[in-house]
Amino acid sequence: MTSLRVVVADDNPVVRAGLTALLSGREDITVVAEAADGREAYDAARAHRPDVILLDVRMPGVDGISALPYLVPLAPVVMLTYSRESEIVEEALRRGADGYLVHGEFTADQLVTAVRDITQGRPHFTPTAAGALLAQLRGTSNATANPQLPTSTQGIPVGRIPPPPISPENLSQVQPAVAQSSSYRSRFQLSAREAEIMDLIASGMNNQHIAATCFISEKTVKNHINRIFAKLHSTSRSEATAKWLGLG
Repeated sequence: MTSLRVVVADDNPVVRAGLTALLSGREDITVVAEAADGREAYDAARAHRPDVILLDVRMPGVDGISALPYLVPLAPVVMLTYSRESEIVEEALRRGADGYLVHGEFTADQLVTAVRDITQGRPHFTPTAAGALLAQLRGTSNATANPQLPTSTQGIPVGRIPPPPISPENLSQVQPAVAQSSSYRSRFQLSAREAEIMDLIASGMNNQHIAATCFISEKTVKNHINRIFAKLHSTSRSEATAKWLGLG
């Protein structure tokens, strides 16, 4: 089986480590490099020629939006971020992103599916990004015909490297693809957040990585896990995982 090669770009080292652990736990995916900003992502993509690049928006140095035009000729790019502003979603698509996933709106399995599907030309968008895209297509977005980002996405100037000319994106074939885990959630009566955390537990993440991925405290993670174990009638991560995956 040919392994999909992935570059993970995020300025938070804990988030990078969590994503790397999650993806590397799959037989058909290998994280070939990590990057802390857009420049490092570009250098890593040139060196490793990945199949997919996961790119955060807000990073110091060269941010994700500025780096996009340089990365898309090298590999499909999926934005993986907490930035949900419609202007940023639209600008990312205009600059060539093949998907836009907002943290907290997808499970671990949905992320893995997105990575696999992107290489087959099937874009993925979580609900917030899909909503921004729909508004743009309907002509109800507040963005102008040539939307401009603010001068900063994190108190830093964007566009430290001038982007090359960008052709208008053809959005006619884009279909939001957001998988649902409602069957498991209803079976065990887990909330959406609990289902997300259970997916991360099943992927092998520890509490620290889960907290970073979900942008919550480790104490909150522990509280969620206690409720999850009670609902799954489990006393350990391995027992809960077995039941969650239908193995127990």
